[in-house]
Amino acid sequence: MDRMDDGEKNTLLMFLEAQRASVLAIVDGLDTEALTTPVLPSGWTPLGLVEHLGHAERHWFQEIATGSAEPLPWPDDHTPLITSRPPSAVFAFYRTQCEHSNAILASMPLSTPPRGRHPDPLGEEITDLRRIVLHMIEETARHAGHLDIVRELLDGKTGLGPR
Repeated sequence: MDRMDDGEKNTLLMFLEAQRASVLAIVDGLDTEALTTPVLPSGWTPLGLVEHLGHAERHWFQEIATGSAEPLPWPDDHTPLITSRPPSAVFAFYRTQCEHSNAILASMPLSTPPRGRHPDPLGEEITDLRRIVLHMIEETARHAGHLDIVRELLDGKTGLGPR
């Protein structure tokens, strides 16, 4: 790995970490009732969205980048955007998946082709680790925006995020 790759990797990680921190800051201070309350007609919950982001980290960095993933800490009963698990378990899962993702990112050049395959059309666009990181920045930022809106609807708070 050369210094240019390290510089780009550090920049990408900085942006990804900022979005992850935003997600956690936006939901910080919500009690279990608020975290598990669907606010929008689609029925997803803030806690379910955090769990979804943990699954996304696991999918993209483990299943796709490396071709295999560590077992889930619970049965594979994933219902998208809703969870019956307690907040402590979901937040621990999300943080652990982010740590695994960071370790994978640190261990591989950005040009590394994926060992796993995501279904098309997105799968054909993911040609290397760089694109996986870019996708996760986009995915995390998109869902941080969703959480911003739901937080405002839940308790009126706005402008939450890392300072």
